[in-house]
Amino acid sequence: MSDIIIGVVEKVKITSTSNDKSTTVLARIDTGASRSSIGVNLAAELNLGPIKDQATVRNANGVTYRPVVEAVIELGGKKIKEQFTIANRNRMNYKVLVGRNVLKQGFLIDTSKENKNG
Repeated sequence: MSDIIIGVVEKVKITSTSNDKSTTVLARIDTGASRSSIGVNLAAELNLGPIKDQATVRNANGVTYRPVVEAVIELGGKKIKEQFTIANRNRMNYKVLVGRNVLKQGFLIDTSKENKNG
């Protein structure tokens, strides 16, 4: 099976593994992030949980510790059950950031590709 080509912003469907609540949002694709992240408000709206782990996240602001939950993400027509850190993304343009933990499962990023689904 060949890799799925996606752009830097893509429409994704996030589904809770515990209650099947889901929503579709635009997500930022970030090859620099080792793990995917979901906004705290969206995580609460979908009632994501239970917390599976705690992740150490390093960024320009230093080191933070974030709870980790599982969810199903549908990206480019492919469904993947994966872990997401929960972060305050209120000031961000996108409620979901897709990191390498999802991207390594068969995706290539074309930075020139326009998002046709948004």
